[in-house]
Amino acid sequence: MHDKLADLLQRKEQALQPGAQRSIERQHEKGKMLARERLDYLLDPGSFQELDMLARHRAQAAGLEEHPYTDGVVTGWGTIDGRKVFVFSQDFTVFGGALGEVFAEKIHKLMDMALRVGAPVIGLNDGAGARIQEGVVSLASYGGIFYRNVQSSGVIPQISVILGPCAGGAVYSPAMTDFIFMVRESSHMFITGPDVVKTVTGEDVTLEELGGAMSHASKSGVATFVSQDEKSCLDDVRFLMSFMPQNNMEEPPTIDTGDDPDRLCPELRDILPVSANQPYDMKKVIASIVDDGEFFEYFPHWAKSIICGFVRIDGHSVGVVGNQPLFLAGVLDIESAEKAARFVRTCDAFNIPLLTMVDVPGFLPGVDQEYGGIIRHGAKLLYAYCEATVPRIQIITRKAYGGAYVVMDSKSIGSDLAYAWPTAELAVMGPNGAVEIVYRRELQQAADPVARRAELVNEYTEKYANPYAAAERGYIDDVIDPAETRSKLIAGLKMLQSKREELPRRKHGNMPL
Repeated sequence: MHDKLADLLQRKEQALQPGAQRSIERQHEKGKMLARERLDYLLDPGSFQELDMLARHRAQAAGLEEHPYTDGVVTGWGTIDGRKVFVFSQDFTVFGGALGEVFAEKIHKLMDMALRVGAPVIGLNDGAGARIQEGVVSLASYGGIFYRNVQSSGVIPQISVILGPCAGGAVYSPAMTDFIFMVRESSHMFITGPDVVKTVTGEDVTLEELGGAMSHASKSGVATFVSQDEKSCLDDVRFLMSFMPQNNMEEPPTIDTGDDPDRLCPELRDILPVSANQPYDMKKVIASIVDDGEFFEYFPHWAKSIICGFVRIDGHSVGVVGNQPLFLAGVLDIESAEKAARFVRTCDAFNIPLLTMVDVPGFLPGVDQEYGGIIRHGAKLLYAYCEATVPRIQIITRKAYGGAYVVMDSKSIGSDLAYAWPTAELAVMGPNGAVEIVYRRELQQAADPVARRAELVNEYTEKYANPYAAAERGYIDDVIDPAETRSKLIAGLKMLQSKREELPRRKHGNMPL
């Protein structure tokens, strides 16, 4: 027995050793941690339980003469703040982190187990894509991961952390997960690299420009969160997990923040500018309302005319969607509608209530928007809200014009509670535009069109630029003092905790993709 135990110990010691020393040094020189170092940092100390440590590839192709243990990926489960998660960490020091048959089988097993027990999957990606020597087997193995991504979607949270190169088919697994984290300068995602782009299209582009973290965070809308370095990235993953349930059958965790639920927010009485055409920062409104002013923003660098993110209100996880007047006056456009739609569906899938802060002048006009499909993309947000069964509360701070008001979770599409500040303006359009259309003939015939237009705008503003006509018809449940926004929200969310709503039986809806 002693001999066998010694043999076992030796094998496990070998498995714990990463690849060649040169590869290890190169990782550290780049400011990157090794696969196991990342797991040690991410998970609670001593909680990691490894699976398939002694797995080795079975391929016989040239370049694969070595048969290292783990086959280039470390898999298992552990805890974050005491809550169970399944993790895999790709090891760039073993075959460049390239995926082969055994590598993929380990991930398949992990994902299957996570789905069976109902716990999140976190993938730490740092690999060169498919293992060329294993050919079509590698490609088919990717297919197995993609299939499981879809089976797990909306059932357990799936988080992809990109900590190195991620190219070709390898990017599609992260793309189907709920959140993608990237690190500046060291993370890259692309279908084809700069050399291929140059050959095919003639375009000169650097690796960072093509597939870097900020490119995907600000231009493509692929990277949900961006961090300065690996440790802060993994810290953010832990923080995100504090808002998420284990699976779609559980409620998100509640944390006692110590922030008084009866606290008033008197600063909100003076936050709006005197002129309705002047911008203000909706993030400051959100920070006043939520526990400790803490706001974990979703896609902060992309589609900035709308804000999405996770907060706590009276210790409970809440997803916030809000127009941002600082950017494009807070209009809805193609990108903002898509960003918000995805966020709303994510919150709905994982039982996170939704708070919608409304100050929207309408949809962005323009040929590019129309040709780009603003009708189709705007419908995604509308569809997402109409489909959502979680508690939903709308607060209108200022402008709520036209179809954009309806899309931003109005009562008519299923919002449970709708509140408005006294400054709210609910109308088909703004006063100036309305007067130009309704009184066009009168203005043409007026002796002094400018003076008459000003009179009509004032009349229209007085009559329609307020929340009371909507309140009279029940489209607004209450007009509230801005200082009471937090306490009203907490009371509403408490009331809605027992909300149960079933959608009609169907295979799935046909969202306007």
